[in-house]
Amino acid sequence: MRHSRGLIPYTFVFLIGLSPPSLLAAESSLPLLKVDSELQDNTPVPHTHDVLTLAAAEGIALKDNSGLASMGSRAKAMAQIPPQVGTFPDPHLSFDVMNLPVNTFSTTQENMTQLKFGLSQDIPFPGKLKAKEEAAQFEAESALYDVGETRLRLLRNVDIAWWNVFYLDRALEIVKRNQALLRQFIRIAETKYKVGEGLQQDVLLAQVELSKLLDVEIQLIGARKNTVSSLNKLLNRPTYLAIVLPNKVIETLPKLPTEIELHRLAVNNRPLLASQNERISAARKRVDLAQLDYYPDFKLAGGWGIRSGTNPANGQTRADLASIGISLNLPIFTSTKQDRALDQQKANVAKEQFSLQDQTEAVWAETSTALADFIKTRDQASLFKQGIIPQASQTVASMLAGYQVNKVDFLNLVRSQITLYNYETLYWKALTGANQSLARLEAAIGKNISKETEDE
Repeated sequence: MRHSRGLIPYTFVFLIGLSPPSLLAAESSLPLLKVDSELQDNTPVPHTHDVLTLAAAEGIALKDNSGLASMGSRAKAMAQIPPQVGTFPDPHLSFDVMNLPVNTFSTTQENMTQLKFGLSQDIPFPGKLKAKEEAAQFEAESALYDVGETRLRLLRNVDIAWWNVFYLDRALEIVKRNQALLRQFIRIAETKYKVGEGLQQDVLLAQVELSKLLDVEIQLIGARKNTVSSLNKLLNRPTYLAIVLPNKVIETLPKLPTEIELHRLAVNNRPLLASQNERISAARKRVDLAQLDYYPDFKLAGGWGIRSGTNPANGQTRADLASIGISLNLPIFTSTKQDRALDQQKANVAKEQFSLQDQTEAVWAETSTALADFIKTRDQASLFKQGIIPQASQTVASMLAGYQVNKVDFLNLVRSQITLYNYETLYWKALTGANQSLARLEAAIGKNISKETEDE
């Protein structure tokens, strides 16, 4: 008897704690129940009356999430760099007063006094601008893939949060049904006690279990509120905003490709790996640029000198003077400059290649883990749905009928009911875990495989 009094609340608390770390505290959260508004200390809370489906939540996140918008703006900024670095440097315009006599500061006194206007243009060695532009273009493409990676992670977090709330809704639903049945048990036990066919301790036992279930309900409501706040943050909405989820979802889980095929899909579709490949290409272009730095850059310059006054020798107006020239830098300190720069860029290529290898292995591990979790929770959900829960339901019905005719004691009846509702909660936990694992798997491979499976 003592054992049964704590069985319901501790089992439900255990089920909440069993949820994956993301189940109650992921970077996500969603709809609130009506009870949530009662926990706001009289603070007005806007309610969303429309039911928020998973697809709707994903759409809102993609449209309004500030983190994703930030990455998009970064990609746009990076896309503006290639044309800049691939363009010639700005030309220089100069003005000089040359050979001006300081005794009179007259522009007509001396023959070589002139007002000179000049124009010069730096010209990098052929191929350097193109290498810079291509390296920057690869970096811009990498930033674009980073947006896709951020999008995948956002959708994963939204999906996890949505299913967190859905699970908590089902757990609350089960607790409330359990409360209603315990009230029914109390009425039956009271009736039997009044007619001398039952024990008072049966009534007290049911009342204690009912009170503890009320405590479990409070804990579930608190957990749901926290999860909702996190999801609202992902949707870029006030964290206290109440949302309503659908009561039913499609419970069929898709068949997935083999682990090897999933690894192949990850290599071909994961934006993280594509972004790293672009960074490798950019690093290789910088090696090309470092090799071109062994060659000099050029500078073309031209000038026009205006002279005033007349030539004393012949009395003619002084002619203007033109000048033109070319200069180039001399890369003579190659051992401490160009050689070191080339070694540096080659090391950067190696670093980026090792990073790609490390990221690929991490993606494969992430894929395999998500697949294993999906298979485990999918099989658990199927077992509970098709085998354990129907059997437990029949047991409860049989126990209740037996108790009413004094063939089953009250303790066994309560235990059978607790077992049934625990199994129902475990079913929703397994189904939620399977869908969350599917969300992680799709984020890991960068492809929506569940939708494709449905289409097939």
